[in-house]
Amino acid sequence: QSNLFMTPEAAIYIAKGMCILAMLSTAIGQGYLVGKTMEAIGRNPDIEGSLFSKMIIGVAMTETTAIFALVAFFLIK
Repeated sequence: QSNLFMTPEAAIYIAKGMCILAMLSTAIGQGYLVGKTMEAIGRNPDIEGSLFSKMIIGVAMTETTAIFALVAFFLIK
């Protein structure tokens, strides 16, 4: 008889892999966000203060996803 069901150990590895993927995606998103902000500042330096503060808020909000994924990674046993 073949075992067609997933073992609990395999499910743990898949869940941890998804957490790593979430953290990696967050890093890519943050890099894109900062890069586009720097492009916008390069095109229009007069609005640097306004854009920079909004970028920091956006990066902080994006970082929470990575923090949640990191916590989930260590909670999964």
